[in-house]
Parts: sequence; C-alpha cells; structure tokens
Amino acid sequence: MARTAKTLTFVIPAYNMESYLDRCVSSLLSATNTDDIEVLVVDDGSKDGTLEMAQKFEARYPGIVRAIHQENKGHGGAVNTGIAAANGMYVKVVDADDWVDPESLEQVMAVLREEADSTEPIDMLVTNYVYDKVGKRNKHVVNFRHAMKAGARLTWNDLGHFGLAEYILMHALTYRTAVVRESGMQLPEHTFYVDFIYAYQPFPWVKTMKYLDTPFYHYFIGRDGQSVQTDVMIRRVDQLRLVNQCMVRATPERDTVPDGLYRYMIHFLAIESSVASVFMILSRDPENYEKKKDMWDDIKAHSPTIYKDVRKKAMSRALNLRGSIGRFVIRKGYFVAEHVVGFN
Repeated sequence: MARTAKTLTFVIPAYNMESYLDRCVSSLLSATNTDDIEVLVVDDGSKDGTLEMAQKFEARYPGIVRAIHQENKGHGGAVNTGIAAANGMYVKVVDADDWVDPESLEQVMAVLREEADSTEPIDMLVTNYVYDKVGKRNKHVVNFRHAMKAGARLTWNDLGHFGLAEYILMHALTYRTAVVRESGMQLPEHTFYVDFIYAYQPFPWVKTMKYLDTPFYHYFIGRDGQSVQTDVMIRRVDQLRLVNQCMVRATPERDTVPDGLYRYMIHFLAIESSVASVFMILSRDPENYEKKKDMWDDIKAHSPTIYKDVRKKAMSRALNLRGSIGRFVIRKGYFVAEHVVGFN
C-alpha cells in the first residue's frame, strides 16, 4: 500500500470556537515531529473570530495547518468536508473545544507511522478518552482493557464483552482514511449527535484494528449550550431519532459480517435506541411518546432480525415496559444515558 506524505490528518469542525481553538490546535501541534501531521480547521460559517484564528495558524504552520471556510452545514457537514479534504493515511476528528494529551500523541504517532510503513496497515486505532468536566478534579478515563488486548493486531472476533454502557465513541477512534471513504459515510447536515453515526457506519469496512491503552483525547464537558446537556437533549429528540434511522440503515444483517462485529453493532444500536427512548419519555410530551413507538416500529419494519436482536438487550426490553415498573426503569435508564453522553 502506497505511503502518503501525511500520516495523520486531524479534522477540527469549528463553529464559533474562537475561545477554545487555540488550546485545541496547539495540543495537536505539540508532537516532536509535525512534518507528517495535517490539521484541517473547518470553519462552519462562524460569526466570531474562529476563521481568522485558523488562518493565523495556517500562516504560522504552512503545509501543516489548513483553514477551510464553508457556509454553515452543522457539525456533520464540517466533518464531511474535512474527511473529503484529508491527505493523511489516517484521520481523526477532534472537536474544537476538546484537546489531546501531548504524551499520548507521541505514542499514537509512533504506532501510526509504523502502520503506515507496513504492507497491511490497520484500519482503525482505538485509544482511551477522558471526560474532562468543568469543576471536577477527578477525571473519568474511559478505557477498553477488558474488551481489547493492548498492542495486538485484532479483528472483530477477537474482541471481548462490552458492558451495558460501554461503547467505542468518536473520541476513541482514528480511522484509516480510505476506510471512511469506502464506507460512503456522509453525515447528516444541521444535525446533532452525528458522532454516533461516525462511530458506527464505517465499522463493516474495518477489518483490522489495534488498541493503544493511553488517555489520548480530552472530551470537554460543561460549556454553556453544549448539545449533551439534559434539557438540550430533551428538546432535540427528533435529532436523536434521525440519527437512529441512519444507524439502523447502516446495520448489516446477521451472518453477513463477522459475528463479533454484528454483536458490537447491535450492542451500540441498542444503546443509542435506549438513549433516544429515555429522553423521549423524560420530555413528558405525548407526541414524543408516539415518536418513541414510531422509532421502534421503524426498526422492525426495516429488519425484523435486527429489531429482534436489539430488543433482546436488557435495556431495550426494560424501556418498553409500562406502568410503575416502566417509570422506575426509565429513571435508572437516565443514569445510563447520562453516562453514555457524559453530561453529568
């Protein structure tokens, strides 16, 4: 496989992120050697100084940082633009208010450079991420030690068990760029929570992967108006439902992909379906209760097999109970949901 000049492209979707962009970009440029790193700042029609700041970085780091301006298309549209423009053999999305750990960056680049020089480079690298919540001294690190053997070349069938609220989110992922493009993934524009799709749709094209046990990505929580705040998510249940529809249609049928891949995708689809269900019910809006029913009916209509396998999951079964038992489960489900999206 031909070696590209750039090993890794970082894509930064940025809308009105002037206050955070410096920290983000500076962390990506903290590597000892940045010659084979590319940083694409996709300004998504910002109304503040985001574009100007990105252009200053571009002028300071020519050939490494590139500022791309577009009319506002939302987070998904900015990610699509970045992936289309990426020159690196690998690509990682970093939100503009997040950052990476400098020591972990050195480790990640060492692994990716070795893979890029090999004849059969891995399709995906999984790393740990940190919930960095404002006001909390103890930061929660999400790792995958129980499910993935660190440092080994793995296939889906090599993965262990993922628990009820355990999953691989965007923050943990670095894809081989060709894999994302081959998957045909185009994230919906002007839609929140497309990170679920990003960490899902390309998976059937991923054949090999590695897990690097290092806290690479810092996921910043606590910014006002952040899309994972409870009240915000309740207002955006339609967006969660749209994301669910995209995920359902990206799910392969049983026996068409490795068993380990199918098990994981059903596991994660059940989590997203449960999160959407929780917030539809918490809204206390009868219209949203009907939308919840429609969501599950849509899964069943699309594929009875996928529906059956998703409903087998404990959380899915519990969230469809009625009466006082059902309400109790919803309260418990809320704690799972808040853990998944990380807003508390």
